[in-house]
Amino acid sequence: MKKAIYPGSFDPITNGHLDILKHALTIFDEIIILVAINQDKKSRFTVEERVEMIKEAVKDLKGVSVDSTSDLTVRYAKEHNAKHLIRGLRAVSDFEYEFQLSASYQYVDKDIEIVYFINHDASSFISSSMIDAIYKQNEDISKLVPQSVVNLYNKKFNK
Repeated sequence: MKKAIYPGSFDPITNGHLDILKHALTIFDEIIILVAINQDKKSRFTVEERVEMIKEAVKDLKGVSVDSTSDLTVRYAKEHNAKHLIRGLRAVSDFEYEFQLSASYQYVDKDIEIVYFINHDASSFISSSMIDAIYKQNEDISKLVPQSVVNLYNKKFNK
């Protein structure tokens, strides 16, 4: 059984993230979506809100679970017997950041493997911050994010 960790802030999770997840499920039997807690980053949603919206979005996908950690992603992976980390690439601009991140992962644990997936979703260009900006301009985000995200935005921002 192949197990992988799909780490990110997921603030919020997008259809692009779900596209990566579905591709990864063709290779891995078990995937833990890991909401990484970064105390230095200002988040739109609490960790608990992000975990719940993701659980709702993936409830029909077999082999997927959701967790959160403030620990190093690589350390979390090791503790959960996962040798692979899933990362997505939207554009060439993502490569430099991902290259640096990969080097830091390898520094902490030389046995960890990072598996990259290129997003095939039509909305792959959309980032979480773009979704936030689009929503704040009263535009429909329902084609860019799962319904659980739309619901949380509406609840949190009283629309």
